[in-house]
Amino acid sequence: MSFTARPPQTPPSSGSRRPSPLLLTLIAVLALVALFVVFAQIFTEVLWFQQLDRVDVFATQWVARAALFALGFLLMAVPVWYMLWSAHRGRPTSLPTSPREENLDRYREAVEPLRRTLTYAIPAVLGLLGGIALTASWQQALLFLNSESFGQADPQYQNDIGFYIFQLPIITTVVDFLGMVALLAVVAGLVAHYLFGGLRPRETRGFDLTRSARIHLAVALSALVLVQAVRLFLWRFSKLTDNSGLVTGATYTDANAALPAILIVSIAALLVAVLVFSTAFVKTFRLTAISLGMLVVLGAVAIIGFPAAMQQFQVNPSEQSLESEYIDRHLEATRTAYGIDDVEVIPYTPSTEGESGALRQDAVTAASVRLLDPNLVSDTFRQLQQTRSYYAFPEQLDVDRYDIDGVSEDTVIALRELDPNALSDNTWVNQATVYTHGFGVVAAHGSKRGPDGEPAFFEASIPASGVLTDQSEYEPRIYFGERSTQYSIVGAPEGADPIELDYPADEQEGSGQVNYTFSGDGGPSVGNFFNRLLYAIKFQDEQIVLADTLNDESQILYDRTPRERVAKLAPFLEVDGDPYPAVVDGRVKWILDGYTTSDQYPYSRPSVLQEATTDSTTADSNAVVALPDEQVNYIRNSVKVTVDAYDGSVDMYEWDQDDPVLDAWMNVFPDLIKPASEISSELMSHIRYPEDLFKVQRSLLTQYHVSNGSEYYSGQDFWTLPIDPTTDQDRQLVQPPYFLTLQMPGQEQPAFSLTSSFIPRPSQGQTRNNLTGFLAANADAGDEAGVVDEEYGTLRLLQLPRNTTFPGPGQAQNNFNTEPTVQTSLNLLRQGESRVENGNLLTLPVADGLLYVQPVYVRSAGETSYPVLQRVLVAFGEQIGFAPTLDEALDQVFGGDSGAEAGDSDAASEGDDAATGGTGAGGEGDDQAASLDDALTRANEAMQEADEALSNGDFGAYGEAQERLRRALEDAIEAEGGDAAAADPETSPDAAAPDAAADDGS
Repeated sequence: MSFTARPPQTPPSSGSRRPSPLLLTLIAVLALVALFVVFAQIFTEVLWFQQLDRVDVFATQWVARAALFALGFLLMAVPVWYMLWSAHRGRPTSLPTSPREENLDRYREAVEPLRRTLTYAIPAVLGLLGGIALTASWQQALLFLNSESFGQADPQYQNDIGFYIFQLPIITTVVDFLGMVALLAVVAGLVAHYLFGGLRPRETRGFDLTRSARIHLAVALSALVLVQAVRLFLWRFSKLTDNSGLVTGATYTDANAALPAILIVSIAALLVAVLVFSTAFVKTFRLTAISLGMLVVLGAVAIIGFPAAMQQFQVNPSEQSLESEYIDRHLEATRTAYGIDDVEVIPYTPSTEGESGALRQDAVTAASVRLLDPNLVSDTFRQLQQTRSYYAFPEQLDVDRYDIDGVSEDTVIALRELDPNALSDNTWVNQATVYTHGFGVVAAHGSKRGPDGEPAFFEASIPASGVLTDQSEYEPRIYFGERSTQYSIVGAPEGADPIELDYPADEQEGSGQVNYTFSGDGGPSVGNFFNRLLYAIKFQDEQIVLADTLNDESQILYDRTPRERVAKLAPFLEVDGDPYPAVVDGRVKWILDGYTTSDQYPYSRPSVLQEATTDSTTADSNAVVALPDEQVNYIRNSVKVTVDAYDGSVDMYEWDQDDPVLDAWMNVFPDLIKPASEISSELMSHIRYPEDLFKVQRSLLTQYHVSNGSEYYSGQDFWTLPIDPTTDQDRQLVQPPYFLTLQMPGQEQPAFSLTSSFIPRPSQGQTRNNLTGFLAANADAGDEAGVVDEEYGTLRLLQLPRNTTFPGPGQAQNNFNTEPTVQTSLNLLRQGESRVENGNLLTLPVADGLLYVQPVYVRSAGETSYPVLQRVLVAFGEQIGFAPTLDEALDQVFGGDSGAEAGDSDAASEGDDAATGGTGAGGEGDDQAASLDDALTRANEAMQEADEALSNGDFGAYGEAQERLRRALEDAIEAEGGDAAAADPETSPDAAAPDAAADDGS
């Protein structure tokens, strides 16, 4: 029976069905427009990389993707096409007549007109999908071609770690891809040979195959089995990163049962593949079917059943002893992969008795306690330094350190960036060509405050003035920043009138604003019509072509946020979620940390970056973001990056010279990353320990601080991170790490550090908020003299005794909140509609103990309100101090004389405008503050005398103390400008407690 289908009957007027020339022209035009749109997207990317002089980065990525796409297309399309083509070519010329064949003939006749089209269309579509899928592995392919050696071997197979990180991923990807190709080829061959008669089911049992069909299907099926054999063989290596057992990596059961079984089954699969291939020449269908079935049974028994039985009957009864070797492997690999193998663990039993003069030896540390909370004072910066509504500060400011008068000080710093969403006249000309940049750095002393509790600015105002402005050739303009999410068009010919708003002018300058023209090389040129057309298509904005504000010198600035810029230029890096600005050599630079990562480090525990880096700052702020939802088990801070806030230039420096992953990427992109020796001394003084890396490390140290496998197995000494006590406790947000200057035990001098606390892991739903550990990373890379701190990156862990009752952050905050004297004073500060806001709760190791310090801010009512620092809370053990200054609060805790001079009292009383950026108040305001402080001091003394009289049962003295308390509170209310009636201890909710206690005692 012939397979040639009857040609369709067409009417004589078939020529009238041809597409009209107009339709063909329209289709051609639409196709050209679509191609030009694609060209515009690609060519503008080329222009962006060309402006940064890194076209090679773009070219390398696209060449790698194109090569993988072509490979994937061919590997997927050719076998499927061959199976379809060969099935038709080798079809039998006649078939026996039967009802089944007659029914099948109808399908054959329906398919025949489309057969040629389908023979090419189906492989082409599958090839496109395969090519697209394989392009996603371009980074794996480049690492494979440029792999490096780790110089370390895995403990199971003694392979270099580089094999698992650089070679195994792409090999596994290709083998999996070939498995899918073989499977689709088998399916395509079965369908095609059945349709064209090469495969015919018999009327009773079995089937008949033509010689052509037998050869094609045997080859395809043997290839499928062969690929499965290779996959099983590679699975043995992947077991070293498996996380389904007691620990990550091959466990006792794996090493002694699963891995040998997998090897045996893979060899058996190889033999079965040979047997299946022989079916192409010898008709051994029954033997082949039996061998395939036995292979499945062998795999189930050897790979699943046997290891499960060993685990249940041999390992579980003696798990700790049998798994000890593999737990040790896991501990060592995890510590090495995350850089926590050299943590300096210091047993520490903190003193809880604050003796007089105890801080005299820690005076330098106490003097540098950062009282300014970067999470709270953004509104204060905005009200005092924003100047115009179109400027903005981030929701969370940054902490750095600067040398001021020869002394390194912790600093809270922010840039006055342009907020494009706040423009009152939001026309295209204003948005794209006039309001193009922010202006100036605003910085304040971290350990000082102004006379009214506002920040003590040492760099402020417009035009910029202060310590940082004294540098020569200081450039304050901010064209590239965290709020620069839209494109801007800048530049004008020499002699032309500038149109960019630079800054609002002083009234004495005679105009409402000072204009400026961008003079750097910050973006691709849009000085010609062709480039304007391309960018009009890219941004879908016709104004770029039509506007008369563009000229021959115009540049377009886009991809302007620091993280976006670095991620685009170095796609192999994970970029830290908190870029921070610094003034370096007269330029404002964004400093970022770049991480190289992998998820293939043998025996190392995987971590989800997003979970490890999420805390109260990332949840409540857009200025700091968590890392992506990506799982890794190896991370290094291998690159330090700067982005110039004026022209957007990006400089990358090799920071970790012992990272093979970075070495491999430097082979891929030569000259992209500069040596660390090119870092200037001033830039070195602002490099700090990476915050996200520290978050990942501290999350691991909740378990991996233990010293041996038996302790890890028992899990009795596991820790957790405390909940941020200054936020809503129902949200359960982790306390973030804090930058501050401190001196850890074992350090010769104080250093700028990144710190975090630990508390015990909850047991049976019960959380003990006792402090169990305190971690500090030396975050000071060097100073302005170019001296590199050799201790940079050193992790020191203070490990408290297991049964310690030293209060953790949550308990310390609760002690603050429930202290009667503190509550009375806070109620006064809450008069009217004012509210009290607790600042960051800092922990410092001083006086052989641990000191908690928390600034207390007061925010008045209204939209223009902002928090000002009014009080400082400190705690040492169970002793609490609460005073207007840190000096006074420390004296309260340490026997009336702490021995330290924090210096904040001097800054608060000086009242000089130089220290406060011109915002200081004086005269009547100082007198009012002094009166309030005196009244609160007398109230505190009266409260203490009342408590002492009550404990002694002297109710006469108690009544006299209550009367003095009443008068002091009235004076305080009057000084604050409130209602004196609120000071009545009898009516105040917090003052009612002593009376209740007296009644209970009598």
